[in-house]
Amino acid sequence: ILNTQMNSQMNSKMDSDKIHQDTYSNGRLAFDSPPTMTRQDTATPTGSLSAQGPSNTGYNNNPAPVPVITQTNSRDKWSKKMDFLLSVIGFAVDLGNVWRFPYICYQNGGGAFLIPYIVMAIFGGVPLFYMELALGQFHRTGAISIWKHICPIFKGIGYAICVIALYVSFYYNTIIAWALFYFYSSFASVLPWTNCDNAWNTENCTNYFLKDNVTWNNYSRSPAEEFYTRNVLEIHKSDGLRNVGGVRWQLMLCLFLIFTIVYFSLWKGVKTSGKVVWVTATLPYVVLFILLIRGATLPGAWKGVVFYLKPKWEKLFETSVWVDAAAQIFFSLGPGFGVLLALSSYNPFTNNCYRDAIVTSLVNCLTSFMSGFVIFTVLGYMAEKRNVNVEDVARDKGPSLLFITYPEAIANMTGSTFFAIIFFVMMITLGLDSTFGGLEAIITAVMDEYPGYLANRRELFVLGLVVVCFLGSLSTLTNGGAYVVKLLEEFGVGSSIIAVGFLEAIAVSWFYGITRFSNDIKSMLGYSPGLFWKVCWVAISPAFLAYIIVSSLLKPPPLQLFDYKYPDWSITVGYVIGASSFMWIPIYMVYKLVWTPGSLKQRTIMPEIHTDSLNMSPVP
Repeated sequence: ILNTQMNSQMNSKMDSDKIHQDTYSNGRLAFDSPPTMTRQDTATPTGSLSAQGPSNTGYNNNPAPVPVITQTNSRDKWSKKMDFLLSVIGFAVDLGNVWRFPYICYQNGGGAFLIPYIVMAIFGGVPLFYMELALGQFHRTGAISIWKHICPIFKGIGYAICVIALYVSFYYNTIIAWALFYFYSSFASVLPWTNCDNAWNTENCTNYFLKDNVTWNNYSRSPAEEFYTRNVLEIHKSDGLRNVGGVRWQLMLCLFLIFTIVYFSLWKGVKTSGKVVWVTATLPYVVLFILLIRGATLPGAWKGVVFYLKPKWEKLFETSVWVDAAAQIFFSLGPGFGVLLALSSYNPFTNNCYRDAIVTSLVNCLTSFMSGFVIFTVLGYMAEKRNVNVEDVARDKGPSLLFITYPEAIANMTGSTFFAIIFFVMMITLGLDSTFGGLEAIITAVMDEYPGYLANRRELFVLGLVVVCFLGSLSTLTNGGAYVVKLLEEFGVGSSIIAVGFLEAIAVSWFYGITRFSNDIKSMLGYSPGLFWKVCWVAISPAFLAYIIVSSLLKPPPLQLFDYKYPDWSITVGYVIGASSFMWIPIYMVYKLVWTPGSLKQRTIMPEIHTDSLNMSPVP
């Protein structure tokens, strides 16, 4: 069917260009591999135009120019293979690797947690990661229009991915702006969160580093905590979500600078962003190595390492540990966000996406593991100084670990200014890489869906998108902006993106068909994926995602930030935010069934054939 429709469309195009039909014998185009040819990156076809039947002596005696179908695909391509690999690694390795993995690891059994983590990675995370890289590379299009080739009724998944990516941009870049604020504040001989002698400090400020036998109680606040809450956020001027207060102009300036960097990194496509990631994706590893060496030399560091890795085997029998392992590997590798589809769509058709999936997954997991040592050597040092257990110091998680606990330890090291500067440079670069990937997913998806309007207007479209993201982030820059960040993080992404990943896996494996998908991979790599991958795609990986969804819905964690407990109405708002992205999937299904002509099979699961990327012109 595919060959017949392609031949028909090709012949129609040739007729419009007034190519004489006698040039072809019986009007038939002979290719060695028609489907592959439509996605080759070279201009040379895999076969040649030849007569099918008895030769024509007239043509043999008087050879005429024979038209050759050429492909002038204007789609961007990565300048180098490393540009792509660093972009994928930069997206996958983000701020969550620095704080979330170490915290979840010690919370769920220390070294024993590595067992469910590795199991979930092998049977869930890596197969989904491989699937998205292969899909993007084969179909060479973004998260919206790719469903025309896979299963049209699921096209709403692409729109849902774009909405979720917008929500992420609304709060994630604000966290980078906080890091930039800290980076600017670090250029001082004495870091401003070292002591309690500042204008923003209160009587509860307790500095136990400069004095011995300091009493620490429930009301005590460290200088680093008051710097974060009262100087950076000014959260004390907000009463919660009902009154978030005004916009912090200092943070708005930081965010403006962040989005300026983002714009000039993305405006020309992967040829510019591919160069930027050589700095933003590699620098964090240099900094992590420096901080690891410094942390290992601190007094009490061994306490943190023992606490981090000491196995608690009884934890393996708790369902919550396996749920946390599954959620961690899913959000760490990032399938379902549309980023892997977008980045791999700029690869050559024959690129070894299987090897890329294995290499980048390993790098991601090893980075998370190494980050645990960087964090917990410092937490052991903190426990030694406070004369408390590591568990009491490690209660902080999320941004609190990055903006309170670790900076506090840095402030009391020799060479504190240097270590503070490189630590926040690392945080900024980690965040920028993920921002590049998230926005590129939107850009690629929308531009591929509407090429007639946006093909030559990428700079303007990227500018408009950045402006929308900046305006959408303003609520997170207020005095109570941290409350908004927490709400968007929990409900704007959360279960919605996991449900999107689940439907994507079902659509590809069950509707598009595992046999067809395996043949696509074979046409790119020269060999079919093994039985392990097929079983994972068809059964294990969807079950892996369904397991996370059901568990998170049955036992939703209470929402709280600092001493503020989110009211019930805010939880309702959160569910509305989550539904606002996921709702596009059933809406598009209804639209496709009601308004699209054709049989039920044509309207739902039959892929559409497009030759928009081909320019069929006669070449003598």
